[in-house]
Amino acid sequence: MKENSEVSIPGSLSLFPTDLLRPDLEKVEKAIREQSRHFDPAVEPYVAFLCNTSGKRIRPALTFLSAGATGGITEDHHKIAITLELIHVATLVHDDIIDGAEIRRQAPTANAKWGNALSVLLGDCLFAHALELSTQFDDQSIGRKVARAANEVCTGEIIQTQRRFDFQLSRADYFEIIRKKTAALFAAAMELAAFLNGRPESMVTALHQYGSLIGTAYQIYDDCLDLVGDEEDVGKTLRTDLNKGKLTLPILNLIEQATDRQREKLNRLLLQKEPIDLGALASIADYEGAIESAIDTGCEMVAEARGCLVGLSDNEYTEGLHNIADLLDTLLLSCRQ
Repeated sequence: MKENSEVSIPGSLSLFPTDLLRPDLEKVEKAIREQSRHFDPAVEPYVAFLCNTSGKRIRPALTFLSAGATGGITEDHHKIAITLELIHVATLVHDDIIDGAEIRRQAPTANAKWGNALSVLLGDCLFAHALELSTQFDDQSIGRKVARAANEVCTGEIIQTQRRFDFQLSRADYFEIIRKKTAALFAAAMELAAFLNGRPESMVTALHQYGSLIGTAYQIYDDCLDLVGDEEDVGKTLRTDLNKGKLTLPILNLIEQATDRQREKLNRLLLQKEPIDLGALASIADYEGAIESAIDTGCEMVAEARGCLVGLSDNEYTEGLHNIADLLDTLLLSCRQ
């Protein structure tokens, strides 16, 4: 399989300063691919497939940027980056099973290759291995913080699954779900990197908040992309959110703006649990306006995240964190119809 350590996002926009982070990301990429050797020989080939499918490596990149902005990158930061990324990979395996997705990162998903039963167990193995890695630090609070973040991710996924096709879901409910299922690992990467550098609690908390806001805004972008993106460009199965009853922010906006009659029509479409013609959505209330409003919300969160960087040293890593905010704005705005 061709190795590719560049951190990129759909549409060929780079979310991170790859020249600055390349040595550390390449080291992490190699270490992630070597993790399969720690598994039983019967399991190793399956884990190798999952670990060899390069993703965007957002969480390792955030770890290194936070570390560089707060004192420097150490071997412990590499350990944290690997641990958080493996938790993320495990969640993707389970996500794809739940969503029935067949493509991720332009490759077959685990469930498409080997079925749901084996894939569930593979995700479990990765989770367990990642949590074992989190215990290698002398400070036991680090392992607890990692476990807490993993618990939040799983809790967010459970709540989202519980609330599928729930037309009473509020915006507050939605934000709580994505704060847990997506933003928790972003926040943990930022927080733990600063914590390992011994930074003051106020700075650790501010960087945790930056990660949470950026993670939430990124999920809003992903939710918009699910409606307006192209599968060939994005590299994964799209339109699964609607088909599976996930009420994302654009859809919640649409429900909120619709008349009673339009809302009834929209509910009926969603409850069919079949692929939805986006043209049908466009005929209900202000579909484009619903996406625009979601984009605006994401951009507001990005602006708030920038404020969390006040007080950091003025260096290239801090500049990289500001660049993430700028480029996430660009991503969100690229979803405009």
